Amino acid sequence: MPQIAQIASTYAGQIFWLLIVFGLIYFGIGRVMLPKIEVTIDMRQRKIADDLAAAETARVSADATEEAWRTKIAVAKADAQAETASAKTKAACAAETRVKAADVKAAAKVADAETSIRAATNAALLSIESAAAEAAHDMVTKLSGAKITPSAAAAAIKDAMTYG
Repeated sequence: MPQIAQIASTYAGQIFWLLIVFGLIYFGIGRVMLPKIEVTIDMRQRKIADDLAAAETARVSADATEEAWRTKIAVAKADAQAETASAKTKAACAAETRVKAADVKAAAKVADAETSIRAATNAALLSIESAAAEAAHDMVTKLSGAKITPSAAAAAIKDAMTYG
């Protein structure tokens, strides 16, 4: 069979060239393309590491900012509470001052009222004394017919009112 005899001579050349092409492809990929791929992978890993480091730095900065913010909020709350307490104290003092002033005014009004009541009472007592003295003078004069002076009648009424 002549075809089988040709196979060895025909395919031997094809196998030779196949090995040469595979060798070129192997060395082309291994020597040219592989280093470029390795460089790309290294750059990518460096980029990822740099990004992770930047993210960690940003997280630390954010944590510090948050802590500063929390501190400022706590200080602001404490200041607000102090201001509130101060305002309450001032308001209480002002209210107490107003109450004391109102008490003083009320006490003055009460004193004035008591004075006017005493004056009215004294005036009423004097009026009663004089009316009683006149009535006593008229009664003694009409009933007994004795002559007494109005001043004696007033003295007797005053004496009776004092001893009660």
